[in-house]
Amino acid sequence: MDPSTSRPAVVIDNGTGYTKMGFAGNVDPSFMVPTVVAINESFINQGGHRMFKRSSSWLAHHSDGVMADLDFYIGDEAMSKSSTHNLKYPIRQGQVENWDAMERFWQHCIFNYLQCDPEDHYFCLTESPLTSPESREYTGEIMFETFNVPGLYIAVKPVLALAAGCNTSKCEMTGVVVDVGDGATHVVPVAEGYVIGSSIKSIPIAGKDVTLFVQQLMRERGEQISPEDSFEVAQKVKETYCYTSSDIVKEFNKHDNEPSKYIKQWRGIKPKTGAPFSCDVGYERFLGPEIFFNPEIYDSDYKTPLPALIDKCIQSTPIDIRRALYKNIVLSGGSTMFKDFQRRLQRDVKKSVNARVRASYARSNREVKAHPVEVNIVSHPIQKYAVWFGGSVLASTPEFYTACRTKAEYEECGASICRTNPVFKGMY
Repeated sequence: MDPSTSRPAVVIDNGTGYTKMGFAGNVDPSFMVPTVVAINESFINQGGHRMFKRSSSWLAHHSDGVMADLDFYIGDEAMSKSSTHNLKYPIRQGQVENWDAMERFWQHCIFNYLQCDPEDHYFCLTESPLTSPESREYTGEIMFETFNVPGLYIAVKPVLALAAGCNTSKCEMTGVVVDVGDGATHVVPVAEGYVIGSSIKSIPIAGKDVTLFVQQLMRERGEQISPEDSFEVAQKVKETYCYTSSDIVKEFNKHDNEPSKYIKQWRGIKPKTGAPFSCDVGYERFLGPEIFFNPEIYDSDYKTPLPALIDKCIQSTPIDIRRALYKNIVLSGGSTMFKDFQRRLQRDVKKSVNARVRASYARSNREVKAHPVEVNIVSHPIQKYAVWFGGSVLASTPEFYTACRTKAEYEECGASICRTNPVFKGMY
């Protein structure tokens, strides 16, 4: 028996904005850090593949490499080094773009945060539903070659998000996952644990765009916030005060009629000087999340609201599973945590469905009353960590170890084995 199967698997959910990491079987991730790497500029390779400078002598080259491996940071620590180090964001819109930075990021996650030996644990990593097979090969190469892991499973984020909503009595693996992260928003239909790739929809609006819009609104109103602090303040305002309104006209009237009740005040301390400052938080409280429902107020080039995209996604799937998909629309990601987000989304999707059903029967002149379509948006307390928690649940089952790609398989067949990962039903 492989001794590594007796130890809990490592679960790492790499997102555009944040990475969640921990061990299988836990309810919450052990660490959640920004997905960013800070590397000393003196070791950056200006024209080659590696990140350190090429040197004429082997010894100098070796020394630069060792120092480059030592002198880098990730997460919040990396953000604090922005003045002396070069910041690298390995993932853009859900896809890995910088594999050197990604390798360094994983190195720090494993050895400095989780403090485990990768040779002693199976690994469960996550990927975007639009990830290419070549990217899975790169991931497999790094994990098996650099970290020498005994087993690897690369799971699709929406499938894990569905698994996160399962309870002990029933686990429904057919549904639509609305995954709103920091850098990407995907609407992904899943049937019996398999992603329907041809029906995946995405929009170029995500959590970071809400932050940028809040920042823009506060700047236009003339709030006295230093430029270097404005993004961080906008992010804190978004997380603390923003909510989803049912009608923006009514919300404007509420704020105008009772400003003392609805306008909040943010108080903070300037990091460089230590001086306290404050600013008002007004219309951006509800206008920030509104870009998911009326995106034209933020981006005039994009006008399809999220509820319409969900409806369009389901309508593009096979007709025999559409009712099941409408019945199980699962929210995932930190940017779905706004107050009343689920209620507004359910109302708007149901409105679109009902209008289409009425129009269809009006055209056909049928006297038989249509059977209503049940629309259910699933929200739960762990939806912020839904993908990671789903991975924790999956990697806790005995079937996980049989589904993993092993080091022996990699050495025999090469990285191509990582192109596909089996969907197993033992946990469902």
